[in-house]
Amino acid sequence: MTTQELFGTQRISRILLKLAPPVMFSQLIQALYNIVDSFFIGRSGETGLTALSIIYPVQLLMIALAVGTGVGINTAMAMKLGRGRLSESKKCAGMATLLAVVLWVVFAVVGYCFMPAYARLGTSSPEVISDVIVYGRIVCVFSFGLFLESGWTKVLQSEGNMALPMLAQIVGAAVNIALDPLLIFGLAFFPKLGIEGAAYATVIGQIAAALVVMKRGARKPPRLRFFAAYTTLIFKLGIPNMLMQSAYTFYILGLNLILKSFSDQAVTALGLYYKWQTFFFIPLGSMQTCVVPVISYNYGSGKLDRCRKTVRESILFGMALMFFGTLCFEFIAEPMFRVFTKDSEVIRIGVWGFKFIGVSFIPMVTSLMFPVVFQSLGFALKSSFLTIFRTVILFVPLGFLFSHLGLPYFWLTFPITETLTTLAGILFYVRWVKKDSNR
Repeated sequence: MTTQELFGTQRISRILLKLAPPVMFSQLIQALYNIVDSFFIGRSGETGLTALSIIYPVQLLMIALAVGTGVGINTAMAMKLGRGRLSESKKCAGMATLLAVVLWVVFAVVGYCFMPAYARLGTSSPEVISDVIVYGRIVCVFSFGLFLESGWTKVLQSEGNMALPMLAQIVGAAVNIALDPLLIFGLAFFPKLGIEGAAYATVIGQIAAALVVMKRGARKPPRLRFFAAYTTLIFKLGIPNMLMQSAYTFYILGLNLILKSFSDQAVTALGLYYKWQTFFFIPLGSMQTCVVPVISYNYGSGKLDRCRKTVRESILFGMALMFFGTLCFEFIAEPMFRVFTKDSEVIRIGVWGFKFIGVSFIPMVTSLMFPVVFQSLGFALKSSFLTIFRTVILFVPLGFLFSHLGLPYFWLTFPITETLTTLAGILFYVRWVKKDSNR
């Protein structure tokens, strides 16, 4: 089936249902890294869960830079290929290894040197600080697997090879899952390392994934005189993606700092929410990924009705999927927390917070979907504004404001942020519909 037949003529619902499952599976594999770590760490000690919550923004930042650089390489390669410049596309591919090594060195040095200061910023507990330093230094110093795999994967994807990157993610997750209990609890002949073992399991999984794609994804770098030009091009194309993903890093860090003023248990509760959020948001994230080529293709073809229909059906699909998440957060919050922890205070705080967060899931569908819609239509400024409006302008300031009323009121931040972002997205979308309908 050609691209024209798939995106231009098939029923929108059929397109989404055809494209979403592979993406969903890939994102599920990625989500397992953090979830599995939290599951086993929660059984080895409560301070470890708080440490994982504090280090989570740093891991998100590494992923944002790794994936953003990969997106820049992918886009640059596609751009050169589209213009018939095969040799230049190969030079872009050759930059993947070099840039991955540079980013790894930066994170290894900065992470090792500044991790103690970062740990003290997130908590005053000596035990948690120790765990953050141990885990954080390992995942930063040995992050070369993450950066190399991200770069080589995007090189392969730009050439249409989706199978090998997916296999790499499966292998990486399987290695991580297998090593977690062995290294955390010291099973068989393995040493008992606790949170240190969880960190080693994570980076070994990343290295295993990188090894899977290394032979096909690693390319010869260009000559030295080309480095500056291609690095500039790659980061020019990749920085928007980095900024979008980094915004989530800083708003989670901001919320952690706000909750720190209450207790470490409050920070842990928020961290466990993000573990569960990752799981429930996989279908929604898959839908976001799938609508981009559908909307972009039909908008470029002048088929505005199909664009609007794609927006409607993707939002309806998303709301139906997230309604299940709402039910879980409202009615089985306590069992969800007990999967990871037995700390009664963490469970009490989390169950109360989940009641408010669950309400936010329905408006969250549109608050997250509209930025993707505008990205697909080529309106990068509107897309970026909605993301920044949600993560920077609303989340942290509102969290700070409501925290002054008490911890129970802090959780109002979530439904109010999602509702206001949705209203802004609807306003932009209605204006676009009216403008394009009058053409």
